[in-house]
Amino acid sequence: MGMDLRVSFGSKDTPTWLAVGATMQARGWGVTMRMIDNELAFPDETPPESWRELRVGADGAMVTVRRSSDGVALVAWGNADAAQRRLWYRLAWAFAMAGVGVIHTDAGPQTPDEFAVGPE
Repeated sequence: MGMDLRVSFGSKDTPTWLAVGATMQARGWGVTMRMIDNELAFPDETPPESWRELRVGADGAMVTVRRSSDGVALVAWGNADAAQRRLWYRLAWAFAMAGVGVIHTDAGPQTPDEFAVGPE
């Protein structure tokens, strides 16, 4: 069973993966691409602008990113370990930062500053 965090961008487009990746790299959070739209990917591969689903990895963990009409859903396993939760939170924060988005949590919508990246 999975759990997800949603990031919405209002009337703005979903940020490009290059923008999200650059936001992650600026914080020293390296990630690798694992899959793009259900196809295996090279670790440094950049998805096309039309991507629908990504699998992204870091530190032995993987998170699925699904694009929708109003944002992205970041999916982690319900029994996620610390590394997967860290990647999950970091990706949500990076998408929100890169796309001036809002992260939807159980506590309600949060800006990237309010979200504070989650557990470290």
